[in-house]
Amino acid sequence: MKTSWRQMLLAAVVAAALPAVTTALADHGLHTSTMFAGAKVNGGVVTHEKHDGHHLLTLSDDFVVPDTPAPHWQVVDSRGNVFLLNRLTIKNDGYNRSITLPDYIQDVARVQIWCAWAETLLGEATFERPVK
Repeated sequence: MKTSWRQMLLAAVVAAALPAVTTALADHGLHTSTMFAGAKVNGGVVTHEKHDGHHLLTLSDDFVVPDTPAPHWQVVDSRGNVFLLNRLTIKNDGYNRSITLPDYIQDVARVQIWCAWAETLLGEATFERPVK
C-alpha cells in the first residue's frame, strides 16, 4: 500500500502537536516539588493538584513538622508575592498536612514553612515551573 503525501503531512502535524498536548494535559495533573531544604525543615516534598475546582497543596508522608513555636504554610507566586496562610500545627500534636489555596493566589512557585513567632524561614520547596 502506497502512503500518500496527505497521510505523511497528517502524521507530521500530529507528531509536532503531541508535545504541546502532553504538556497541556500535564498542567492539570499532579505536580511535585523539590525536597524541602532550610534551617529546620529538610526533607519531604509538597504536591499540587486541582481538586473540585480548587488548588490543593499536600505534604508528603515523610515530611517532619519542625519543633518551633508557630510554623505556618507560606507560598510565593511567580511574581514574588508572598502569602502567609494557615498554621501548620494544630491541637493534639496534629498538623494541617493539606491546604486549599485561596482563589486570590494565581500560581505557586515555592512553598515555604515559615515561623510566624520568630519571623524566619524554616524550609522551602520549589516547583520546576509555577503551578496554576
